[in-house]
Amino acid sequence: MTEYVRYSVVIPVFNEEAVIQETYQRLKQVMNRTDSSYELLFVNDGSRDHTAAILQGISETDERVKLINFSRNFGHQIAITAGMDYANGDAVVVIDADLQDPPELILEMIAKWKEGYDVVYAKRTKRKGETFFKKQTAHLFYRILQASTDIAIPVDTGDFRLMDRKVCDEMSRLTEKNRFVRGLVSWVGFRQTAVEYVRDERAAGETKYPLKKMLKLSMDGITSFSIKPLKLATYLGGMLSISGLAYLVVIIYLKLFTENAVAGWNGIAIMQLFFSGFILIILGLVGEYIGRIYDESKGRPLYIVRDCYGMKKKERRIKRIV
Repeated sequence: MTEYVRYSVVIPVFNEEAVIQETYQRLKQVMNRTDSSYELLFVNDGSRDHTAAILQGISETDERVKLINFSRNFGHQIAITAGMDYANGDAVVVIDADLQDPPELILEMIAKWKEGYDVVYAKRTKRKGETFFKKQTAHLFYRILQASTDIAIPVDTGDFRLMDRKVCDEMSRLTEKNRFVRGLVSWVGFRQTAVEYVRDERAAGETKYPLKKMLKLSMDGITSFSIKPLKLATYLGGMLSISGLAYLVVIIYLKLFTENAVAGWNGIAIMQLFFSGFILIILGLVGEYIGRIYDESKGRPLYIVRDCYGMKKKERRIKRIV
């Protein structure tokens, strides 16, 4: 029988050997102040450094530390999902290991949870140590996502949040492969609120979300919760077609009724290139949606667990239905 746990803290990790010991110590200090039972559930997403070995050693000396090792790198959002699947707490907190999100904020989240909120998410008021480009693109992404979807996804929030047990149980029923966890949490609903904070610089190591991964996460967020891009493409296509038809009428008129005949077909060539580029963009957009349908149709598991420390595989709380 699984031992009762009041709070579960899920920490996805990937190549965090430089900071993982400090992360453990700060989380331990914070959670000890709750005067309740808790577990620190680290999900090793295929790290290639000594992160797994360090965490294994910690789990051998602290029974509250659990470690899940993936068979390979499955991605940050999948690691969060696995942690939520395995967590046993009445409340589940998700936090990254880089200490940009202050563990001390968890106590404020718990206080809000005790007030009756089912989801308490952390909202960034300032982002330290990030480039102007990163800040501006993040700002733009959240506004585009908010405008593109019918789901109220809070702006300037990441995955740092607390969720009630019933929210995690509902999340475990959602099986899509290209996951955008913060959007899924908004989709399931329940009573939600925010706590504000200033995001710190990374304590050590490099960002695990370079531009390429940020673009993929952005695409996952938009395509998972909206078909408005397809509708917009339809509207733009109709407008361009009407514009092209009007331009054709002008050319015919100049040819038949004036002496200002078209000297060449440069304009036509430019229009053709423009339309061709637009068509290719639309095909790429449609391909993104079709590719996601293809991923879903395979029926593969979201992740594969190689081994666990401090817990057993069979202790997984909810079996995912595919």
